[in-house]
Amino acid sequence: MAAAGAGAFAWLSFPAMPTRRVYCSAAHRDGQLFVLGGCGGSGRALGAAEVLDLPTQRWTALPPLPTPRAGAAALAVGKQILAVGGVDASQSPLASVEVYHVDEGKWEKKAALAQPSMGIAAVQRDGAVYALGGMGADTSPQALVRVYEPAKDHWQPLPSMPTPCYGASAFLQGNKIFLLGGRQGKLPVTAFEAFDLETRSWTRYPSVPSRRAFAACAAADGVFFSLGGLQQPGPHNFYSRPHFVNTVEMFDPVQGAWSKPSRAIRMREKRADFVAGCLGGRVVAVGGLGNQSCPLDSVEGFSLSRKRWEPLPPMPTGRCSCSSCSAPGLLFVIGGVAQGPSGAVEALCLREVP
Repeated sequence: MAAAGAGAFAWLSFPAMPTRRVYCSAAHRDGQLFVLGGCGGSGRALGAAEVLDLPTQRWTALPPLPTPRAGAAALAVGKQILAVGGVDASQSPLASVEVYHVDEGKWEKKAALAQPSMGIAAVQRDGAVYALGGMGADTSPQALVRVYEPAKDHWQPLPSMPTPCYGASAFLQGNKIFLLGGRQGKLPVTAFEAFDLETRSWTRYPSVPSRRAFAACAAADGVFFSLGGLQQPGPHNFYSRPHFVNTVEMFDPVQGAWSKPSRAIRMREKRADFVAGCLGGRVVAVGGLGNQSCPLDSVEGFSLSRKRWEPLPPMPTGRCSCSSCSAPGLLFVIGGVAQGPSGAVEALCLREVP
């Protein structure tokens, strides 16, 4: 896909969420953006559920989640919005799964996970939901993989991940779910693995070359990216502090290897805890934390064909720790932290060419 020029990008600002929050969960369905749970100013998990109708730009409060939760996996499957796992108001991981029926306007409790879990990576394919990894009540990273079929209301275990972790990024490509990033405790994970949905087996790929906390992951045209983050000092460097980096590492499945870090393809800005995604044939990096005293509003896009980053229009509200959600032609950046929990909802989009 040819990458759109930098001038083709713009920001849409939507009315602020009625509830300011961070670590909320979002899902897009049929022109509506559902935002579930998260944490407010007190740091406690919220039950707030709200939906933004994109054509009218109006928010509607939904019945609250039966179980207040933050950091849940949220997915739109048919006419249902699923909230899976996360943490409750006491910061304990949840096993509960709840479904909002869009047509009926009500929540229903569904079959729970076998174990409480936060930081689940989840994707859906052909109406089935795949939940991978997480962190349990004992704070240990999990290697659990399970599939949920709504019609059966049942979670079926699948072969475990080779590397247990939570907070990973999952990308569905063809018959494979690729898993990248994540953490074990406070340590970033460099494992890069894929689960084949047909053979139900795992493949290990070469690990991400460098270990960075709060890095972001993206995929574009079959190429995987590990971007930015916070570089920890080595074990023998006692006097060095963690520092923000603009590292870019790419894995091309055709070559079967990660590119060596190159000055030529580093991001323009050193950043961590930011949103990364793919829009208009470019990998984009949005906001986050850097060497400034407040969250970044800068945005940049990488063209695979040109092998370079270019500045894109800055986000209207600089933020970090944002939630994100993709919709056709849109990359939503939701809530997060500005000076405190934010209610901002903005979307990077492609301008309509007259």
